[in-house]
Amino acid sequence: MHMNTPPRSTIRLTRRGRLVLIATGAVVAGTAVAVPLLSLDSEGEKKPTTLMIPEGWRAGQIYDAVDKALAQPPGTARKALGKAHLKLPNDAEGNPEGYLFPATYPLEQNGKKTTPEALLSFMVNTANKKFNGAPMAAGAQRNAMNVYQAVTIASIVQAEAATRADMGKVARVIFNRLERGMPLQMDSTINYALNRSTLKTTDADTRIESPYNSYQRMGLPPTPIDNPGEDAMRAAITPTAGDWLYFVTVKPGDTRFTNNYEEHRRNVAEFNKNQKKKAAAS
Repeated sequence: MHMNTPPRSTIRLTRRGRLVLIATGAVVAGTAVAVPLLSLDSEGEKKPTTLMIPEGWRAGQIYDAVDKALAQPPGTARKALGKAHLKLPNDAEGNPEGYLFPATYPLEQNGKKTTPEALLSFMVNTANKKFNGAPMAAGAQRNAMNVYQAVTIASIVQAEAATRADMGKVARVIFNRLERGMPLQMDSTINYALNRSTLKTTDADTRIESPYNSYQRMGLPPTPIDNPGEDAMRAAITPTAGDWLYFVTVKPGDTRFTNNYEEHRRNVAEFNKNQKKKAAAS
């Protein structure tokens, strides 16, 4: 299911973290690695005092952003995981993916620069507050799953849905497939396994050996595949009613959901034609 998404067009941020504005307008750019924060002390301007984590960033992107925001050598935040004593669910087995909640965090506490451990703990504590409260936890239970499974579904919804309106429908596709014992076949899980973001998943990609290969493995991936926001979480616990099993974003603003495989194949052919046209134009 080639289900991919044009970036959201609001200035707030693009969901896949292609561009993030941080406090004073210093820029951290996207999927691969963040650009160093611009420090403008010499011109009398202050360094950023906050770090904004966008919805849908993967843990690796967040570690890079924390290192840069706190002017630490690359790899510092990742190493800090051990001493951060993060309050994660048992299912997470110490991996905070899914629980580094997207929000704006202060880089100073009591006038002192914060530490990577404190910043990561703050993110996880924020996630726990959001996810373990009444609506989310009760909603997960109502759908016969634990909160960690709901966060895992929300992370796929976050990666796959082109718009907020589509989130509930994508969640429904996931539930419908799980109920029918169909593999999820979500390209976003393959992108996670290969640590990339792309619109094009090849046949070879769908055969990779990975617990995140949802073309070959049944059920949910072993962990969330990014850090979802509240809209995606709400969609995961209150999916839109429908019988869809397939969807594809044929072109920006045109995502088609269907329960008919032949119709889905026609939609995918149209997506492929649009991709070819775009490639030829560029």
